Amino acid sequence: MSHRITLLLAGLILIATQAVFAQNTWSLEKCIQYAQQNNLSTKQAQYNVQDAQLMEKLNQFSRLPNLSARTSAGYQFGRTIDPTTNTFNNEAIFFNSFAVDAGMTVYNGNRITNSVKQSKKDLEAARLEAQATVNDISLNIAAAYLSILLAEEQLGNAQKRLELSQGQLEQTDKLIRAGSLPPNDRLDFLAQMALDEQAIVEAQNQVAIGYLNLKQLMEIDPNEEVSIVRPEIINIPADAGPIVYRVNEVYTAALQTQPQIRAADLRLESAQLEEDITRAGMLPTLSIFGSLNTNYSSISQAPIFGLVRSTETVFINDMPVDIQFENEVPVDYKKVSYSDQINENFGQTVGASLSIPIYSNHRNRIQMERARLNALNTEVVNRQQRNQLKTDVQRAIADARAARESYLATQRSVDAAQAAFDNAEKRFQLGAINTLEFTTARNNLDRAEVDLIRSKYQYVFNLKTVDFYLGKPIKLD
Repeated sequence: MSHRITLLLAGLILIATQAVFAQNTWSLEKCIQYAQQNNLSTKQAQYNVQDAQLMEKLNQFSRLPNLSARTSAGYQFGRTIDPTTNTFNNEAIFFNSFAVDAGMTVYNGNRITNSVKQSKKDLEAARLEAQATVNDISLNIAAAYLSILLAEEQLGNAQKRLELSQGQLEQTDKLIRAGSLPPNDRLDFLAQMALDEQAIVEAQNQVAIGYLNLKQLMEIDPNEEVSIVRPEIINIPADAGPIVYRVNEVYTAALQTQPQIRAADLRLESAQLEEDITRAGMLPTLSIFGSLNTNYSSISQAPIFGLVRSTETVFINDMPVDIQFENEVPVDYKKVSYSDQINENFGQTVGASLSIPIYSNHRNRIQMERARLNALNTEVVNRQQRNQLKTDVQRAIADARAARESYLATQRSVDAAQAAFDNAEKRFQLGAINTLEFTTARNNLDRAEVDLIRSKYQYVFNLKTVDFYLGKPIKLD
């Protein structure tokens, strides 16, 4: 049975090894870079940056004049007014008009200037918030990456324990054949081998879950086969000494390196500018405008002038005298062509307008109050960001210190369990102890080794978290 299990495991390991070579291998840096480009949260943050860029352009272009053209055409029926002569008519009139209008705001309480300043701050804040999102994703990727390394190391440890159990079963069979142990003692090792196989399955499940979590963070199809690059050995940094970390020093560094803090400051400045923008609603607005226009009417007519003689009687020295006059008066009318009307009706307008707000249903004042409340709320959010960062720094340092103590304690526990197991193994081979005592020593060593693996990776991750707040890149040395 032991030979069949050994061959089965060897076949599984060979298949897994071949599959790994056929898969894409991912280093931690490659995983982080890919997630930064494909994670949905980072994409959403980039879209927010693009939206802020468009808003900045919109506010900058609002300084420029506006220009528009308009035209209209139609028929008027019944008693209507001729748009070219302003006279009443009782016939159908076809009309057509063209106009070009231009306008520009000269002063509106510095609304445009403050809006441009605000959009610049919003754009920079959006960029910093996008960077903060990238940092969070990077930290999550590092945690998922280390969890896979931990699960794979635990899987390797479980496989070694199974191999050890097989060797112990063979030794037990020898002792049984020599008469040093009763036949029933081999049952304990068979049970232990079943537990070792169960541990292998559980470790394999943890590896699969770790890869699934990593793929989800990277937005990779869960069915795609990937394999992470496993460092030769994960060493604790030689200069690691979380006991010397000072909260104020790390916090001060984090204030300079964490982009969400600067983004919160910019959001506060933007909210304060919003107060000035809403205050512009209480101030006058001065604008200049100009337009070019012309029109056409289907009933427009032009008079044809002719000379008409007329006689009038005047008195000179009380004597009537007839005097003849020649006057140029309309004698007929002709229809004006379309092009002539367009040329003759061409007009220009220039002017300025001043709008002074007097009463707007308290709208402006309420908007000012809301802007003020928003600024106060943004200030609270700013403080919360700083307080949360300080809390995170304190927690990271405390976790690093606790992880160090746990790591050192598990090292001592492994050393003690290894010594106890070595002694028990020698005594077992001599037949001085039974299988229960031997498996107990073996299980104590197994638990200690599992705890050591877990505490080592937890310690590494806690150290990397503190490095993150210090502004150092996330990488495995």
